[in-house]
Amino acid sequence: MIIEKSTLAFLKELKKHNNREWFQANRDKYEAAKSNFAGFVESVISKMQAFDTTLDGLDVKQTLFRINRDIRFSKNKSPYKENFAASITAGGKKIARAGYYLHLQPGAHFIGGGWYMPDAKNLNAIRQEIDYNLAEFNKLLGQSGFRKTYGELDDFRLKTKPKGYEADHPAIEHLRQKSYIASTSFSNEEVLDSGFEKTVVNAFKTLHPLVTFLNRSVD
Repeated sequence: MIIEKSTLAFLKELKKHNNREWFQANRDKYEAAKSNFAGFVESVISKMQAFDTTLDGLDVKQTLFRINRDIRFSKNKSPYKENFAASITAGGKKIARAGYYLHLQPGAHFIGGGWYMPDAKNLNAIRQEIDYNLAEFNKLLGQSGFRKTYGELDDFRLKTKPKGYEADHPAIEHLRQKSYIASTSFSNEEVLDSGFEKTVVNAFKTLHPLVTFLNRSVD
């Protein structure tokens, strides 16, 4: 499965004409682009199930985000998002667990995974798991595939140490994280390449040990 040029073209035009009148006049283009993205995500999920069995039975509809923006409390009153996105998580995007994320936006494409901003209870559980299994956590972050694809965890660190841990704790840099995610970006050319699906699947496979570790922390 490939991302069609027309899908990116639609998103580029939407950015220029982010209003209901234009959107309604171009709804057929939206439906075609949405279908292309959904098909791509569905194909990715089917291949991910070979290494992440928690995704068995996951319906692509459970992963996709609506294009409509919630503008009730926003100064930006543009009615539509300028991207297509999917959260590939066991049970669907509304479940509070670690998972995988795909973001399609011309000039700002990226994929990633892990757990973004877990609540206090789950964050404490993750930190405790890292505290108890630091060597394992360092090993999965140090794998050559992870380092090559993602480098390291995205920086969402507290400025100070978290409550309950000393500043000289050997895992303090990990424990200061408020989110445990890693991400990597792609150009428009890379997204349109015929091998992009394989690239995404392999990148998610590289993230699987991190996702598993984080979910184990709260199970």
